Amino acid sequence: MQTGNAELFPFDEPLEIVPGAFFLGGFARAQAAELFAAVREVWKCAPPRILHTPGGHRMSVAMTNCGDLGWVSDEAGYRYTRINPATGKPWPDMPETLRRIAHAASAAVGFYDFDPDVCLLNRYEPGARMALHQDRNERDFRWPIVSVSLGLPGVFQFGGLRRAERPQRIPLAHGDVVVWGGPARLRYHGILTLKDGHHPLTGAIRINLTFRHAG
Repeated sequence: MQTGNAELFPFDEPLEIVPGAFFLGGFARAQAAELFAAVREVWKCAPPRILHTPGGHRMSVAMTNCGDLGWVSDEAGYRYTRINPATGKPWPDMPETLRRIAHAASAAVGFYDFDPDVCLLNRYEPGARMALHQDRNERDFRWPIVSVSLGLPGVFQFGGLRRAERPQRIPLAHGDVVVWGGPARLRYHGILTLKDGHHPLTGAIRINLTFRHAG
């Protein structure tokens, strides 16, 4: 299933997790330093911060965004905004290196013409986790989700269309990418609690880049 992007983005053959969902081992490894540099530039304009759920629960993952829109959560609910509530300014533009990896990963598994308008930048420290959830605040579910892992390894949980369905556990290493769309687009997913460690590029953290088309 490799495409013409294989020379620019060398990686293992995609593994289909379930219909519509794919694991691309090491897809972003060669570009990791460039991606991390872009992340740090975004952080300068929009530092990651801990959000709260509408019910008042404090999340354990620090988040920020780049692109036309940004995902936020507070007492008013989950939603996308064009303005960063923390700064009162528009979200930073999406760096071209981030957009390029999202295009290439989605095309590599057959989701062509994906044009993300938002990238969530999630910063995990040891002890942080992401509970099982669906990405359903977007207007159009035709577009896939592209998720890029940098830094410390994590364990991705990929479940079914109901929260009660037992999720698969998929180890994610530095540079791994997961893409899901089509019949898998609304499957529940999350990240198990991050363990202590140190990565030569990112230090004691894991970074997840989640690309979506929300507008």
